[in-house]
Amino acid sequence: MSHANARLTVYGRAELVRRVTEQGRPVAHVVQELNISRATGYKWLRRWREEGLAGLVDRSSRAHRLPRKTAATVEAQVLALRSARKLGPARIGPLVGLAPSTVHAVLTRHGMHRLAWLDRPTEQLIRRYERARPGELVHVDVKKLGAIRDGGGWRAHGRGSAQDYHSRDEQLAGRRVGYDYVHCAIDDHTRLAYAEIHRDETATTCAGFLRAAATFFATVGIDRIERVMTDNAMAYRRSHAWREALLELGATPRFTRSYRPQTNGKAERFNRTLAEEWAYIRPFTSSADRAAALPGWLHTYNHHRSHIALGGQPPISRITVNNAAGHYS
Repeated sequence: MSHANARLTVYGRAELVRRVTEQGRPVAHVVQELNISRATGYKWLRRWREEGLAGLVDRSSRAHRLPRKTAATVEAQVLALRSARKLGPARIGPLVGLAPSTVHAVLTRHGMHRLAWLDRPTEQLIRRYERARPGELVHVDVKKLGAIRDGGGWRAHGRGSAQDYHSRDEQLAGRRVGYDYVHCAIDDHTRLAYAEIHRDETATTCAGFLRAAATFFATVGIDRIERVMTDNAMAYRRSHAWREALLELGATPRFTRSYRPQTNGKAERFNRTLAEEWAYIRPFTSSADRAAALPGWLHTYNHHRSHIALGGQPPISRITVNNAAGHYS
C-alpha cells in the first residue's frame, strides 16, 4: 500500500519504468504525464535498476539512527518509578532529568502510559485481551445498589432533608430499605450487555438470569455461549442450579483469580458505567422509577453509545460486522 499522499502507486511506478525502458521515452516527458517531479522519476528508476520490482514498494520511514533517543538506562529508571511508586510523567520527569512529554513517550512505548493497566499489588502490566468471536466468553457479575424508598432518598431531596434524617434514623435502628441486585452479562468480543434487577443474588436467581441473558444474546445473533466467567461467589462455584444452567447452554465455567477483580475487568468496567450513566445519572423517586429507566439505557449502550475499545462504534456494530463476514446465519 502506498503512502496516503503519494502521487504514484506501485502500479504507477511500474508504468513509469515501462514507458521509459520499453518505449524508450525521455524521463522528462513521462514524469510530466504522471504529474511528478524529475527527481521522483529518477528515484524510482534507480531503485528498479538496483532491486527490480521489489524496489518499487514503499519503504519504512523509520529513521536508521536515533542519536537523541533516551538512553536505555534512563528508560529503565522511568519504568521502575512508574511500577514501584505509580508516579505520573510530571513527577517522574524531574527525578530522571527528562521533560514530562519525553517521559510520557517512554511510558507509551512500553505500554505503561495508563496507570489503570498496572496491577498495583504485583506491579505487573495487565495485558488487555479480547476473545476472537461473539459468544466465546461472557462475563457475569452482580452490581449491588441501595434500594430507593418511595418519594426518593437524600439524592433526590439533598443532605439535611427530612428524608435524609429519616434514613439515618432507620440505619441506627437497624432497619434498612434493602438493596437492588443488578445482574449483568457482557459478551467479551462485542461488549454487548444485558442486565436485570432482582431482589437477591441466590443461586436460583443467578441461574435464571443466565438463561435470560442467553435468550437475549440469541436475539442479536449470538446463538451460543461457550464460556461464562464469574467471581468465586458460592452461587457460581458450588451451586447445582448454576451448573444445570451452564449444562443447558453447553457452556463451561471460568472463575476469576482470587483477590484479582481485574480478571473480570470488562464486567467491573461495565458496572462502573452502569452506575455513572444510569443508577446515579439523576435523582430517582423510587426503585421502580430507576428500574424503568434501565431498558432504555441498555438499548442506548448497545446500539448508540460509542465504545473506545471498539474504535468509537457501539457494541452492536461488532455483530453487524460478523454477520456481513458470514460468521452467523
